[in-house]
Amino acid sequence: MTFAPQDPRIPDPSDPVVQEGRVDYVPTPISVTRARQHATRLITDWGHPALADDTALIVSELATNAMRHGHVPGRLFRVQLTLTKTRLRIAVSDPRGERLPRPRRPSPRDKHGRGLLIVRALADRWGVRERTVGKEIWAELDLDDRPTEP
Repeated sequence: MTFAPQDPRIPDPSDPVVQEGRVDYVPTPISVTRARQHATRLITDWGHPALADDTALIVSELATNAMRHGHVPGRLFRVQLTLTKTRLRIAVSDPRGERLPRPRRPSPRDKHGRGLLIVRALADRWGVRERTVGKEIWAELDLDDRPTEP
């Protein structure tokens, strides 16, 4: 559960990509639901149903943040899942890069502001990457500590 600032674009030859999927979404609430459902289907189809709940929650939190805070009229946000032999990487990118996200400390009365805290609690690693346009928030779940069947 660490913040890992390394560049995720650098491939690790000892941990090749096994599966990959990405979808672009219109920044609306129904897209968050669709992204969560699609991610759950993918990870289950890829043979790791034990990761489905954590994956769904991470996608939901990051997609909600992209919809609420990364929205630029006429632009989409992207959800990308990458499965390697050792980990699942969940990345959500949006077109707004002027403010990079960071976990907050919401009060018990706050209705919002816990998304990155949830991601940080679930993920083995997570980070933020600036892009030419916008930003990408990513989280990784290690496969070695989790069973492949529920």
